[in-house]
Amino acid sequence: MSRSWKVGGNGPLLAAAILGMIVTFGAGWALAGATEETDSSSAHSLPAAAGSPSATSVTSTALPSAPPTSSAPTPLEAPLSGLPSMRKLARPPIKTFTCPEATVRVSTADELTAAMAVARPGASIDLRPGVYHGAFVATRSGTARKPIYLCGTRTAVLDAGSIKGKYGLHLNQASWWRVKGFTVRNAQKGVMLDGVTGVGLQDLLVDGIGDEAVHLRRHSTKNVVRGLTIGRAGLRKPKFGEGVYIGTAESNWCQITSCAQDRSDGNFILDNNFKQTSAEAVDIKEGTSGGVVAGNRFDGASITGADSWVDVKGNGWLIANNRGVRAPFDGYQVHEIVDGFGYRNLFSANISVVNAGGLAFKVTKTKSGNVVRCNNKVTGAGEGLTNVDCS
Repeated sequence: MSRSWKVGGNGPLLAAAILGMIVTFGAGWALAGATEETDSSSAHSLPAAAGSPSATSVTSTALPSAPPTSSAPTPLEAPLSGLPSMRKLARPPIKTFTCPEATVRVSTADELTAAMAVARPGASIDLRPGVYHGAFVATRSGTARKPIYLCGTRTAVLDAGSIKGKYGLHLNQASWWRVKGFTVRNAQKGVMLDGVTGVGLQDLLVDGIGDEAVHLRRHSTKNVVRGLTIGRAGLRKPKFGEGVYIGTAESNWCQITSCAQDRSDGNFILDNNFKQTSAEAVDIKEGTSGGVVAGNRFDGASITGADSWVDVKGNGWLIANNRGVRAPFDGYQVHEIVDGFGYRNLFSANISVVNAGGLAFKVTKTKSGNVVRCNNKVTGAGEGLTNVDCS
């Protein structure tokens, strides 16, 4: 908008104009401040408890090695940004880590429970080989500079005792942990992250689980799940047997996140090996955005409670450099469960040995800004690469 200014005998006009600008901008600042405060509280409140070239086909059906690498909900605020950048692959929020020298060594369940209860930033808990019976909960946080470490070998086993009712390891609002190397088994949910930031799960074996093996929920952000072996999941109910489950289904928002969308954003799922899940290897729920699923290996031979390796219902996810064999029907699916979600996800350089009747990439709402690159390779898909134009 242009303005005319006269210098000289129009002092009152000039003063009035300046006053008007002050009032207008002041109201705008006040409104912006109120909006930011509202968004922040809703995001972090936690309850108590396009003809295209053909894709190149791969000729082998063997899986190549993965590269290293109630009341109504509150209004949704889907991100408005474009496609995710491939550069995100080089910028995970947590790098590959090694465990420092132990500050405490434990060999019994009671010792582990006590060590977790008093852990301070910089602590390093070493699990000695053996079976730790119980459900283990962390409620204390480290810091970005001094995370808390919990480390062991595969022969250190957290055993919750039943595939019904307990979590093997639960980080409950306990941010900035590094968890590495050991085994979690015989629990309803293997590893649960609730309301955390900056947690690294690395090189764990999670096997013999009633429902999902790993779950990130209640606005858990900027965490990395890397190098895990996910064995049997879904022993209690096959349709709940996801390997990694990110966020919360809209039908559970009022129970889990006070009727707000679960903004479990910016999480990275990297270089994991999914062997015997009964539902999707990775299930990305509506309300989430900005994460990465890359370098993983999927085997869908045991999937009976789902029809794809990966189900994407969030926005702006990068799905790249994954390898999959034996899809239950489709390889990857994108759904719009909640208005405005299931948009602008990018699929690039994945290898899909589908060996089933569906597509490698199925986008249920075709005009949703999702992009399937032509560099994705597929073989054995009854309906081909994708139902949208690759680019």
